[in-house]
Amino acid sequence: MTEISKKGRRQFLRNSAAIAAGFFIVPRHVLGKGYIPPSDQITKGIIGVGGMGKGHIKYAGTRVVAVCDVDKLHLEEAANMIGGGVKIFHDHRELIALPEVDIVHIATPPHWHGIMAIEAAKAGKDIWCEKPMTRTIGEGKRVVEAVKQYGRMFRLNTWFRFEDNFYGMKTTVKPIKKLVESGLLGWPLTVTVSKHTGFDWKFYWVGKTQLEPQPVPETLDYDRWLGPAPYKPYHLHRTHQTFRGYWDYDGGGLGDMGQHYIDPIQYFLGKDHTSPVKVEVDAEQQHYDACGTFRKITFTYDDGCKIILDGEANDPNVAYIEGPKGKLFSGFRSDIPNLQEKLAMMPDPEPQVTNFLDSVKYRQTFALNESNGHRSCTIVNLGKIALQLGRTLNFDPVKQEFINDEEANRMINPPMRAPWNI
Repeated sequence: MTEISKKGRRQFLRNSAAIAAGFFIVPRHVLGKGYIPPSDQITKGIIGVGGMGKGHIKYAGTRVVAVCDVDKLHLEEAANMIGGGVKIFHDHRELIALPEVDIVHIATPPHWHGIMAIEAAKAGKDIWCEKPMTRTIGEGKRVVEAVKQYGRMFRLNTWFRFEDNFYGMKTTVKPIKKLVESGLLGWPLTVTVSKHTGFDWKFYWVGKTQLEPQPVPETLDYDRWLGPAPYKPYHLHRTHQTFRGYWDYDGGGLGDMGQHYIDPIQYFLGKDHTSPVKVEVDAEQQHYDACGTFRKITFTYDDGCKIILDGEANDPNVAYIEGPKGKLFSGFRSDIPNLQEKLAMMPDPEPQVTNFLDSVKYRQTFALNESNGHRSCTIVNLGKIALQLGRTLNFDPVKQEFINDEEANRMINPPMRAPWNI
């Protein structure tokens, strides 16, 4: 055997072994737009690196190749954390257009989420979006459509439906879902989200109603920070760490924590495909600009199940879940005898894809995706609209619009400031 043929044989054996082991890397441009070989490293571009975006720079199995922010100080800090080679952008559209970006991580205030997610889907990118998924119901509907139309993978970054202890319940959601599906509590169920069941509504996220205009910092592009939101004179409290206190950008404590708390409820109630049909509010009249607090918000489904967001928290003995046959309290305490033994005999919930990198590599829908994420975010947005209007609203979960209420329906798709639109 000649030296050339020996080398050729050795190369053939190496390639064959690599293919058999699943480690054969083919360039993306050969395999087609958006395809990522399972053996390849996933790249990420982050839009918004002032808080959550900066906190997710280091994520196992990914490499950040680009960052974008409208604040120069945020960009400089993120670039220093990542090191040489990272590309820096002021305009999110330039980051989204980069061919080397696999995942676009959207970590901006919520009023930007819908636009950026849709633009990323159109560009053939997979999407990792912070909560709440969108600021409006209409934006959520369009994100669902775009992700499906362009065949993308989507992850909403609240993870309690599949991992970590679920706040005051001191357990993952898995045994809660098993309990609900077992029928031991009966049906319909009422779920109360209160500080007495282990949930903090963070009512310090309220806006200020007497804001005097301030000079815009030289490092901040305030016009681009506002983007599609209505123009309001700059004040430090409207931006960065305290933006959640204003309806134009989020929804106070409800906007901040609502999807963390409500999404697992949608999951264990089996409501991922639908929405409540009625929302009732008990709260002070809300300011037109600054978010306030609430005493109680009650969502009712067509089968009688309820979710109660208890801001007043007067009852220290309230059950987290109450049904006609039993109750579940904080700390996974129940009045059902031998609950743990009974649950051990029950089947586990259906398996889910809980690693977003697997979703991206193998094109498998993530556990919390654009569809069920939109439904749980819709509950947050229903509550926000009812709070702002100060009245009970009836909702059609199929048409995803309010019944006989033009004013409420206008808030599903509020106008965007030019030139931004969906």
